[in-house]
Amino acid sequence: MPKIPLPLHTDDLTLFVRSLAKQLGDASPPHLVLMNMAARAAGFQNVQHMRSVHAAGQRLARVADGPPVDARMVERALHQFDANGWLVRWPSKRNVQTLALWALWARLPPAQSMMEQEVNERLNLEHMFKDPATLRRTMISAGLLTRRNDGTDYRRVEQEPPAEAKALVQALSVRRGKSSGSARNGSCGSKSKHIPKADEASLT
Repeated sequence: MPKIPLPLHTDDLTLFVRSLAKQLGDASPPHLVLMNMAARAAGFQNVQHMRSVHAAGQRLARVADGPPVDARMVERALHQFDANGWLVRWPSKRNVQTLALWALWARLPPAQSMMEQEVNERLNLEHMFKDPATLRRTMISAGLLTRRNDGTDYRRVEQEPPAEAKALVQALSVRRGKSSGSARNGSCGSKSKHIPKADEASLT
């Protein structure tokens, strides 16, 4: 008979661990050690990593309190990214392309001049189909990126992202957080990449 997954949910990890420690008695490790053990068992690096992922999830949930979000559009855009938060394909529909580009826009540094090579290098850290030129040019045509006529002084255009872009970026932030925890625990076989931190401040 096949095993049926049995989910476990607790509203407060601290209370859960205290109860577990009481049942373990003298064999129980220190409270913080037990907290980290529980966090790792849930797929996180440690309890601090678990807290950061939970906080990102709460930020995503708060998006629902803002302007209406086209959830189907966000879902379509999310399907273009893998479990690590990397863009795996160039979307065929223009509106999905633009939404996916907002996720890349959030990964570029604000108020900073960049050469074309640096822009390409940063975009290469965010996608898997090896076409930074298309991403770069489309970001310019979409008003997300500017440059001089001689191809220098690339800059991210500072602006308020639409509600769908905020939801997508925050969902990808949660996805990357979970992926990072799994990779460090040895459960992820994909190669590691350095990914610059998303500019969360521009999404609030």
